[in-house]
Amino acid sequence: MRGLLSWPLATLLLLLQPWETQLQSAGPRCHTGPMDLVFVIDSSRSVRPFEFETMRQFLVGLLRSLDVGRNATRVGVIQYSSQVQSVFPLRAFSRREDMERAIRDLVPLAQGTMTGLAIQYAMNVAFSEAEGARAPEERVPRVAVIVTDGRPQDRVAEVAAQARARGIEIYAVGVQRADVGSLRAMASPPLDEHVFLVESFDRIQEFGLQFQGRLCGKDLCAEWGHGCQHQCVNAPGTFYCACNSGYKLAADKKRCLAIDLCAEGAHGCEHHCVNSPGSYFCRCRLGYVLQQDQRSCRVIDQCSFRNCQHECVSTLAGPQCPCREGYDLPPDGKSCQVKDLCNGVDHGCEFQCVSEGLSYRCLCPEGRQLQADGKSCNRCREGHVDLVLLVDGSKSVRPQNFELVKRFVNQIVDFLDVSPEGTRIGLVQFSSRVRTEFPLGRYGTAAEVKQAVLAVEYMERGTMTGLALRHMVEHSFSEAQGARPRVLNVPRVGLVFTDGRSQDDISVWAARAKEEGIVMYAVGVGKAVEEELRQIASEPAELHVSYSPDFSTMTHLLENLKGSICPEEGISAGTELRSPCECESLVEFQDRTLGALESLTQKLAHLTARLENLENQLATRK
Repeated sequence: MRGLLSWPLATLLLLLQPWETQLQSAGPRCHTGPMDLVFVIDSSRSVRPFEFETMRQFLVGLLRSLDVGRNATRVGVIQYSSQVQSVFPLRAFSRREDMERAIRDLVPLAQGTMTGLAIQYAMNVAFSEAEGARAPEERVPRVAVIVTDGRPQDRVAEVAAQARARGIEIYAVGVQRADVGSLRAMASPPLDEHVFLVESFDRIQEFGLQFQGRLCGKDLCAEWGHGCQHQCVNAPGTFYCACNSGYKLAADKKRCLAIDLCAEGAHGCEHHCVNSPGSYFCRCRLGYVLQQDQRSCRVIDQCSFRNCQHECVSTLAGPQCPCREGYDLPPDGKSCQVKDLCNGVDHGCEFQCVSEGLSYRCLCPEGRQLQADGKSCNRCREGHVDLVLLVDGSKSVRPQNFELVKRFVNQIVDFLDVSPEGTRIGLVQFSSRVRTEFPLGRYGTAAEVKQAVLAVEYMERGTMTGLALRHMVEHSFSEAQGARPRVLNVPRVGLVFTDGRSQDDISVWAARAKEEGIVMYAVGVGKAVEEELRQIASEPAELHVSYSPDFSTMTHLLENLKGSICPEEGISAGTELRSPCECESLVEFQDRTLGALESLTQKLAHLTARLENLENQLATRK
């Protein structure tokens, strides 16, 4: 690197005086605005006395061009060699005279060149709030000026990068023997604005003025987060925010508020005045139209262009088409249709409501009877069922929809006769894996089942429906998990609930489930695939497949399930279930058989007596 020439001290002093004078007389002081400025001065043994004096005079001359003060530029100076020494911290002085005196009293350390150690000190100590630096939230620029004449004896690249990452802007000034690679490793980008090389003393005046221009001529709008909503305007050493036409600056001097011309001036609008940036326009209330003067409003004759089937009523909200009694207004808002009371009243029918003129009645599904209240249907008590529910917990379902699924499951539980002797319910959740939430034999009441359903946690991940079907066939209907023995002929029912396509094959285990005598139902929502639903379900598919396009509307599927899950034939509710091989069962069967034979014998004897009587009567007539 090219460095300073070794000039005699007398020549240096001659050059130094006009440079310092020129720097001060170049114009008004540099009004940089608030700034925390720390000079890091190399005072190693390689810096000769007259060279150190050059750096001292450079600092003094530059100080005289700065607007120093507590609320303006705060200045701190540290020097380094093999150690670091604070000449004075940022908080020490607010007067330029005191700073100059401390710099003139500076004694060089004259040891090694540990530039990395000096940068570390500046980052951790010199720019700390304890040393006088302003808090980061004040967004005051932090600037470090490193002046060195040689190659560092420690690493500078990493610590300089840390300093820059903390918001410290680094200028690297090389004098005479300085290493250009080290200067570039220390300085902030762009390097051509932050690295300075002094070739000779005859250019030190130019250098001082150039550095002052760099330090004072900052584009603060470009270099700092100004936060202006519309425009940032540079001013000497500072910036301010401005607003576009039709807006004014808010109290925080950053945001822009639309000027409310409607409130500030006589707009003349008859109904409403509406602001727009830098202007306004008039608007009429609903049912009125703006006249040619763009200020006044007149009533719209709404019925003149509204073709109502029965009658038309003009209102401020627009033309209304009321229908006569016994009719409803459909979505078109014009025609009238016979009223469907089931849709217009809270009928309370548990299964189905049927309109009949101006009245309605409730119906129950086949196999269930309407109760005395005329609305509810008796519960599923025609037979016993072992019911396993396979619920899709994949990530496509989403947490809020999974809660709707749990409510849907509990509505199924509501119409079943849940008990150890009646209907037993088990629940399995599947995604990329399968988890038995509770087996068939765990809960004996509907309340216990519903509470367990609400406690189920959403699994997320994939959709392995085939894996879930295999789990159901191999485990869920085993006696170990609460299923009743096959000899009792208790129907086994599987209900699969899914919202999308399976990521594995379902054909093998869907077929296996039906081969095992399990009656399969498939309920699909949203993106469920009809082909897969039919493959899962038992025949006929029309009775065993249900679909809803949306989770929020799937409750209508309950009507189909209520009439089909309960078996038409089975063991009556309340009947004790016993193995036919038990001794008591055999004795009971023998007693019933003997009783039936005795009854047949009596009927046969009675019939024989009647035949003999008829034969006697025929013989007498002959």
